Amino acid sequence: MKMYQHARRYSPVHSLRRQWACRSHMPLSSRRFFNTCQPLHGSYADTLPFLRINSNTRVIFQGFTGKQATANAKDSLAWGTKIVGGVIPGRTGEHLGLPVLPSVRQAMAQLKPDATGIYVAAHQASGAIEESIEAEVPLIVAVAEHIPIHSMLKTQSKSRLIGPNSPGIISVVGKCRVGFQPLPCFSPGRVGIVAKSGTLSYETVASTTRAALGQSLCIGVGGDMVPGTDMVEALSVLEEDPDTEAIALIGEIGGTAELEAAAWIKEYYSRSKFPTNMEPDRPIFGLIAGVNEAPGRIMGHAGAFAVLGEPTAMAKIAALEEIGVTLVNHPAQIGDSLKTRLQGKAGLGTTSRSNPFATDMQRRQLHFMRGPGRRSLAAIPSVLDMHQHQQRRSIYLNVNRCFDELRARGGIICGPYSGHGTRRLLAVGIDRSARSPAILTALSIGDWIEEAQRTSAPVKSFPFDYRRGPDGLAIERLASYLQMSNKGDSAVDSLRRLIETLTTLFYEKEGILLMTHIGERLGEFNVVHARFAFDHATFRNGTPPDKTKAMYVRATNEPADIEAERSGIVYLKLPGEDAAIGTLVNGAGLAMNTVDALATAGGKATNFLDTGGKATSETVKESFMFILQDPRVRAVFVNIFGGLTLGDMIARGIVMAVKELSLTVPVVVRIRGTNETEGRKIIEDSQLPLHAFDDFEVAAAKAIELSRK
Repeated sequence: MKMYQHARRYSPVHSLRRQWACRSHMPLSSRRFFNTCQPLHGSYADTLPFLRINSNTRVIFQGFTGKQATANAKDSLAWGTKIVGGVIPGRTGEHLGLPVLPSVRQAMAQLKPDATGIYVAAHQASGAIEESIEAEVPLIVAVAEHIPIHSMLKTQSKSRLIGPNSPGIISVVGKCRVGFQPLPCFSPGRVGIVAKSGTLSYETVASTTRAALGQSLCIGVGGDMVPGTDMVEALSVLEEDPDTEAIALIGEIGGTAELEAAAWIKEYYSRSKFPTNMEPDRPIFGLIAGVNEAPGRIMGHAGAFAVLGEPTAMAKIAALEEIGVTLVNHPAQIGDSLKTRLQGKAGLGTTSRSNPFATDMQRRQLHFMRGPGRRSLAAIPSVLDMHQHQQRRSIYLNVNRCFDELRARGGIICGPYSGHGTRRLLAVGIDRSARSPAILTALSIGDWIEEAQRTSAPVKSFPFDYRRGPDGLAIERLASYLQMSNKGDSAVDSLRRLIETLTTLFYEKEGILLMTHIGERLGEFNVVHARFAFDHATFRNGTPPDKTKAMYVRATNEPADIEAERSGIVYLKLPGEDAAIGTLVNGAGLAMNTVDALATAGGKATNFLDTGGKATSETVKESFMFILQDPRVRAVFVNIFGGLTLGDMIARGIVMAVKELSLTVPVVVRIRGTNETEGRKIIEDSQLPLHAFDDFEVAAAKAIELSRK
């Protein structure tokens, strides 16, 4: 209950609503941009219309001849997307019967595209984005994950960007796909979808298809820390979309986007009620994944973690419930729930469009809806201890290394806290809402949780321009906020020196969060505690910042976690002696939601495991090995939604693992999506003791039942 009360206190719907309203009515010259550089179109908000893709949208691919781009282009062309060519640096020719040009600028001049899909490796993606911006391509879709965060902070934006780490954007009515969404799940219809998670959005798509509602426009904002398009911007586009009659909003732990969306929805509801029944013009259903997060660890997606003043998943749920959004705790519930709501509105009936999943309708109501007056998911206690794990996205320095850096670089006085005087929080990190670096501070450290890098104290953000850094005025404002202006020039100078030192480290070593606790000593401020986190993506891409790699402290000492990382699998061991269900899931969002949904139904997961979008049969086998190293596991729940990951391939991996590992624990398998029928047949024909289901509720209930035997 204490955590729930904190979540409610954190949910500042009214203040965020005011911020959104102010942003909407600002003059064009002062609205928020993707970054602090002036876009070609005056304001970054002016690029929102580029998200309204349709059958006439002309699309090019960067990295056109690559394996993934080629397969995607073939499917998109067959579906109806107007792909007009592609780009391979330095090459001219033809591919798939379409022109290949050596630069985006030449492609823009000759092919006149409205959008580009970037299908290059993460370390090349920021350069490809910048090339597209310089060529003035209106819409840029970046699907790659593990793009270094500082690359995105430096990217100028004259164009509208979706991503990175996004499945892309798809107009189902307009037959235009720029991304890698699994086309067999989609059907033209009337539900707009905004989602951070690819797999959860696909589950929502399949659910609305089975309910004979279909989809209109689906925008994958992506799971990175610095998204090109946020939830509020995507919602504002759906508000104006004539094909959209209802909206599904899929969020997760990390950042404040869902709170900003709640503020926007409150404003939207207030101006769009039907006078007869007080129903909003477009009802909105929602889901938030990551209630049962591992605090301080990355839950698969690069941005799926909360630090320094950012809300928990429960706080986001509380904010959405407060303004009347109906919440579910699994996306399979959304289709039927929205259908019931739409049928209750005057003059609205069901669609007559084809329904390839009609035989797989929901059979049980294990996952309940929540709206005003219903039970709040925020009131359900988390199964995880708040003092468990360290950050996975970042590499970090321990306190002694941090002190050494501060002394050597800025002559900063550092030492352990004496136990006397007030400790304040001061950090240089990233303000996700402002899409820029920021100085983060609090007047006290409050109830500090070291492992999660969180405080109960209010945290104030002072964003600054990435290219210019914090100026003197920003430091003066900070000093005033910290009540230091009356302490003399020496105190302010020591604050300035500390900020300059932290900012230099932030730039040179590609920092994510450089956190310090500061106290007062002899008229100056000294550092009594510190921890610095740097972006691990720079190491993934082979470009580690100078010297930082030698100071790397591993984020976990769990052998299974470490070995899984080498295999491209995200495995997090979760606490709890009564946890008994091993989970094997493809997709970070779906993996988070699986842990949450099991907890809601009375089960407890022993782990979070995301096989990744490039899972193979061998990866599935390795995943079983990691799961079964935990002696608490009494049943394994495999929950797969096939997008890029094919259902039949996953099924073969499961069969292979069960045979080769001589499993003695029961395995429950639920496969949906691409090649789901073939996958289920492989399971059924294996004659192995596997429990196969297509319905999530039934599968989850079976896994819980078996874990208790």
